[in-house]
Amino acid sequence: MSDTLTPISPWDARAQKQVDSLLEQEGIRRDGNLDYTCGLFDEDWKLAATGSCFGNTIRCLAVDRGRQGEGLLNQIATHLMEVQTARGNTHLFLYTKPQSAKFFGDLGFWEIARVENSLVFMENRRRGFSDYLAALEKTRREGLSAAIVMNANPFTLGHLHLVEKAAAECDTVHLFVLSEEAGPIPFPVRRRLVREGAAHLPNVICHDSGPYIISSATFPSYFLKDEDTVIRAHAALDLEVFGKIAPCLNITRRYVGEEKASRATALYNEEMVRRLPELRIECRVAPRFALEGRPVSASTVRQAIHQGRLEDIRPLVPETTWNYFSSPLAAPVVEAIQREKDVIHY
Repeated sequence: MSDTLTPISPWDARAQKQVDSLLEQEGIRRDGNLDYTCGLFDEDWKLAATGSCFGNTIRCLAVDRGRQGEGLLNQIATHLMEVQTARGNTHLFLYTKPQSAKFFGDLGFWEIARVENSLVFMENRRRGFSDYLAALEKTRREGLSAAIVMNANPFTLGHLHLVEKAAAECDTVHLFVLSEEAGPIPFPVRRRLVREGAAHLPNVICHDSGPYIISSATFPSYFLKDEDTVIRAHAALDLEVFGKIAPCLNITRRYVGEEKASRATALYNEEMVRRLPELRIECRVAPRFALEGRPVSASTVRQAIHQGRLEDIRPLVPETTWNYFSSPLAAPVVEAIQREKDVIHY
């Protein structure tokens, strides 16, 4: 049997329909974040296997049940790794079902963390995660150490309030800014605004999250049955990874902001409150900072920018954030926010 391995165009409706059908057969939903898809077709152009990429991750792998055992998954995975290498992505990640972890181990991937009966998070560097932990350990401090993880998209008075509360109650605060791009405000800008906004707090240490603290934009949902399961699995995996980070930095407390408006964030916080004590880490949920009775959120700031009401963000953000957005330097970012269709949910 002669098979053809080829990229699948987003506009190839017939092939895309076959991809959806094959994924569904394997209990997989098409992931919302894909930037490359390929397929292995037989002589009649019936799809026998498929796989996709997003950023530096590999995802949505499936083989027709009638063709399993022929090494097709190996061909797809090898092709996707070659595509990533051609893109300049040499540090690769994937999420897979536990029963498939050994297969990817044989392809040169190592396990970072797993959620039993749900998923395994893997990378193609033997010492990738351990080197990350070793670098973090250099910033370890004695005394009560806490952690905060945030997108800071952008950094608001709400974020600052949470950081100041933690800094007042702890000897050291390790502040992780999510490195993955999850919207029109680039990571270097978000990191800069966090560092400038918290510069007056000498016991706050800012860290890039790197690829190991996973944002909701890149967490895979395609082999989980419903949205609540996705959120809980995301939180569980995040906490499995965080449970390995915390001892390196002497972290025994994590601060999160209270969430009433977003069901997703509320579920995530619920999982943290439940699971963190199992890791001997206290979880403190701080009331959301409010002005005139209204919670201050990054979504509100983005919405004001989106609607051309830049002046309205001034009372909602630290002076350092306002100085950036009111400067010519921010013009490309402001334009990017204004082009977005939905500025509320990332």
